[in-house]
Amino acid sequence: MLNGVAWIAVDWGTTNLRVWAIGADDRILAEASSDKGMSRLERDGFEPALIELIGNWLPKADAALVIACGMVGARQGWIEVPYRQAPCSPFSPDRIGAPDVRDPRLKVRVLPGIKQITPADVMRGEETQIAGVLLEHPDFDGVICLPGTHTKWARIAAGTIVHFRTFMTGELFNLLSKSSVLRHSLDEASWDAGEFARSAQLSATEPEGFAGRLFAIRADTLVSGLTPATANARLSGTLIGAELAAARSYWLDHNVLIVGNGTQASLYNEGLRTLGKASQTSDASSVTLAGLKAAHTEIMKDLK
Repeated sequence: MLNGVAWIAVDWGTTNLRVWAIGADDRILAEASSDKGMSRLERDGFEPALIELIGNWLPKADAALVIACGMVGARQGWIEVPYRQAPCSPFSPDRIGAPDVRDPRLKVRVLPGIKQITPADVMRGEETQIAGVLLEHPDFDGVICLPGTHTKWARIAAGTIVHFRTFMTGELFNLLSKSSVLRHSLDEASWDAGEFARSAQLSATEPEGFAGRLFAIRADTLVSGLTPATANARLSGTLIGAELAAARSYWLDHNVLIVGNGTQASLYNEGLRTLGKASQTSDASSVTLAGLKAAHTEIMKDLK
């Protein structure tokens, strides 16, 4: 058993589940994760997947407050929580889901996502990361880029998500690299940084050649002996460059903060750099947890 747990923070995405045990002083007492994201679960599987990770953190005689963000609140999630509509603040306690639970040690609250009517768009989980950024940088005015399977670009002003746009760049990379003819040209073990920069710049400045450049990766492998390292980088650069071209109105004249960890955030930073745009980076786990802590503070006001 883990003693001193005041509440539990949960980031439940499409592919992964992450949890943190938080003490009364907001200190992290423990953390855990699994691959039981929303896409792998039926509705009656969410509670067991959660208990599997946090069972030893729960009190014996009371119910622990669990605050969750992400795809857990989607139509295919544990409970569908209606979207709030942009423009809006990243979080408000007026629309929170409370799924039925069988375990009396649980009191679960699920945060809502945000929708945009024109152009149609949605986010679930990224709004919590944006809330975390604004907790750390309350005067931030600019654009937040949140790379992922579905990358978001969000314009932020006066603490408000003004508008946002989603790009399926990460999913396209996965599909093309694993299910298209390009899979024969790629591997996951090598990389050509120079080729990434060249491809990102070319794709961003001449986006009309996008589809042809994709097949050229395979053709160059067969005709010119293109190496897997160069093919990997060219595919990634071509996709990210095309996204940067389409998102130019977001990043061109605004401060840009990239929320992410590791390679993916670095690639977006490098892609922008090749186009003459500087950006900053914030750790995704840190701002997610900060956003969940901010939500906890507001929820506790309502519970008292």
